[in-house]
Amino acid sequence: MSDARRNLAALVYDEHQDPDALLLDFARDLSARGLRAVGMVQTGQCADSSLSAVLLHNHEKLLLAQDFDPAATGCRLDRDRLQAAAARVSDALAAGADLLIVNRFGKREREGGGLVSVIERAVKAGIPVVIAVSSERVTDWVEFAGAAGARLACERPPLEAWWRTVTPRTARPGN
Repeated sequence: MSDARRNLAALVYDEHQDPDALLLDFARDLSARGLRAVGMVQTGQCADSSLSAVLLHNHEKLLLAQDFDPAATGCRLDRDRLQAAAARVSDALAAGADLLIVNRFGKREREGGGLVSVIERAVKAGIPVVIAVSSERVTDWVEFAGAAGARLACERPPLEAWWRTVTPRTARPGN
């Protein structure tokens, strides 16, 4: 398996699981260890106007939902707001990171948009990337990441185990 793809992991979740809380908690723990996680974690719901994300590097909350439209159906993600958030994450990545966390691998990423350019930049730079991927989108994920991209259960132990395999020993405090 190539090192670049080993650094790319999907945290695969089912409908009843909360990858956001898990990723946010993991990012906080890394920060407490003196490591820098950048990226964003989703808050709110896709199907209503509460869809937003928290930037991990500064804890700022960004609205990602479209302005309320009662006629809208499905996900109310505003593409322009998503691209603005991607630019903010890209800037944070350029300032240095030990890990990139992406809130979702969704339709935009499948189409080559969303945070794909940020993901690709991190992978090329050797920065590990973990992305929440719905079990319904695993096929899209495999198409994007290839067979070598890691797939993790949406639980803390597999996430920690993956992290230990992609983090240089010298970057882990206490080692």
